[in-house]
Amino acid sequence: MSVPAPLDNSRYEQACDQAIAMCDGNLRSTIKALIMANEYLEAELEELQAAVTAGCIPEASRSRSSAA
Repeated sequence: MSVPAPLDNSRYEQACDQAIAMCDGNLRSTIKALIMANEYLEAELEELQAAVTAGCIPEASRSRSSAA
């Protein structure tokens, strides 16, 4: 059994610093913005899952597969 590599958190630390800076150091605003972004992504995922279930292929996927 192989030993997992140590987790590199530096990219998460950098992303946190950037998010906080974008909200002028206001931690409450940063959390609110991240929650809103997460809700948007969850809604988009649900929409894509419904499209896949219905047998539809998203337009972006169609253009990528035809370019190959």
